[in-house]
Amino acid sequence: MTKTATAYKEKMKELSVLSLICSCFYPEKRNKLVPEFEDMEVKPIKKRNSGQAFEVILKPISPVSDGVHNFSSPPKRDISLEDIEKKLEAAEDRRKYQEAQALRAFAEKREHEREVLLKAMEENSNFSKIAEEKLQMKMEQNKENRDALLAAMIERLQEKEKRAALVRKNKELREELTA
Repeated sequence: MTKTATAYKEKMKELSVLSLICSCFYPEKRNKLVPEFEDMEVKPIKKRNSGQAFEVILKPISPVSDGVHNFSSPPKRDISLEDIEKKLEAAEDRRKYQEAQALRAFAEKREHEREVLLKAMEENSNFSKIAEEKLQMKMEQNKENRDALLAAMIERLQEKEKRAALVRKNKELREELTA
């Protein structure tokens, strides 16, 4: 049983998952896969709406192929205290570097916010100055117009007063002549 399971695992490593999935969706390609793996048989089960179901049957392992698939794991390397300390120091350096990067990014963000606030304050100040200057000019113009209007009214009143004085004088002269 364990040999069958081992052979199954080895065959599944050889047969990529993509090929396995393709064989489900494209049965004509599955027929091409079967001759490549002569010790494996693929039997379709009941077809479903969502796809195909199949069963993979492995044939018994031949004695020739048993030695071919026997791989030994690489020898474990002994880790010394110095290696562990170096790795810990490297990890600490990486952590410090990441913290420094985070602090630098935070400082840049703060600097950008400060620049934006300063620019907004400057624009607000400029707007206030321009609005104040416009208001001042408008008030000066209104004062000039009012003064000109008052001067015109005073001039007309003076002309009327002169005309009235002339009329009075002429009236007195007529009365003296008629008297």
